[in-house]
Amino acid sequence: MDHRPTEPMPPQGAIPADDMPTVPIPAHQVVTTFDAASKRERIEFKPAHVRFLRRTITGAFGLWVRASTLVARHLDWFPQVEPYVGYGTGAYSRLICRTILAPKDNQPGKLMRGIHGMLTVPAPRTRVRISIDGVPLETVQVGASERYDALDALPEMDSEYAVSDSSGYLDLVAEHRLDPGVHQVTYQVRGRRPVIQRLYTIASGARVGVISDVDDTVMITQAPVFWKAAWNVLFLDPNKKASVPGMSVLYNRIADLFPDAPFFYLSTSPWNVESAIRHFIANHGFPAGPLLLRDLDPRPKTFVPSGVQHKLEFAEQLMADFPDMKFILMGDDGQKDPTTYATIARRYPGRVLAIGIRQLSPREASPVAAVSGLTSSQPVPVTDVPVFTGTTGANLMNTMLPYLRTLV
Repeated sequence: MDHRPTEPMPPQGAIPADDMPTVPIPAHQVVTTFDAASKRERIEFKPAHVRFLRRTITGAFGLWVRASTLVARHLDWFPQVEPYVGYGTGAYSRLICRTILAPKDNQPGKLMRGIHGMLTVPAPRTRVRISIDGVPLETVQVGASERYDALDALPEMDSEYAVSDSSGYLDLVAEHRLDPGVHQVTYQVRGRRPVIQRLYTIASGARVGVISDVDDTVMITQAPVFWKAAWNVLFLDPNKKASVPGMSVLYNRIADLFPDAPFFYLSTSPWNVESAIRHFIANHGFPAGPLLLRDLDPRPKTFVPSGVQHKLEFAEQLMADFPDMKFILMGDDGQKDPTTYATIARRYPGRVLAIGIRQLSPREASPVAAVSGLTSSQPVPVTDVPVFTGTTGANLMNTMLPYLRTLV
């Protein structure tokens, strides 16, 4: 599998319907571990004041969506697909996209400031035609991807289209055997040209994979300081986002040691800013790979998952998808990555090869810490798995790479 950086967005191109193969790929919508609400996240298990607050926020968000939809329709905006990078095993592939309302000349996947992404208007219940390498998907529609949504009136109706959920998201599993490597997924909605995104199929024999945090691990966002993180994510020019020094070199050295190793990037940032993170990874020379972010739209029962919960569920999903794979976990000590990764190592004994923790400076961790000379970052996790720390990628390389070479 080639880990070298590629262009952020493959060129668009239309696939004539008459030229498409007639044997469809079966696909169905799913509730993955990081889509499903845990018991403690569901609203019925919350105190009365929390239920009231959440329903108030959800209601306000619903009003904003309805108002923005009216404006978008008045401006003659119509549905468009925002495709996200997918991944898969030899037996099935996971495809994720979102349908939004956009002007006629809008380009899907374009680089934009985070605030523009946050203000996108969803196009709910939109039909999307999908194909993998030109082979169409045939879906069995069993309801939207959220567990609490009502099932469709015709739950077992085969269709050449899939239908996005109430916030425009579409999460499919396609049951189709593909050769390892990079494939193309084509998405199309009525009135738009097809858009193409990459699908990374992981070799069944791949022994090692890398799960990497994004914020303050590869991209400097200063996540522990809320107002700085908000500015960097929402308003900073995407082309001016800074990379953690030496981290891309470290990741490419790991890719050289394990040529078949897939790189999975996770972030607590919402899907709305996916294009900015995807362009950043490509522009700064990190190994290419799928991103898995979180849905920030408040829902009646799931609301917004916590960062720790999101990362734990993301790791659990990958452990299940690739049961024979062992993982290198990369994160930082600015939030709760050390304890989160220690929890993963404890839950899956023998599945974690090493943990790399990038240490934030006092100034990055907290303004108070910068003045006092203290740090608000977390200590090294207590675990049987080897843990390597450093303030830069070069620091981590000095200790981590010699150990990883012994595993080759």
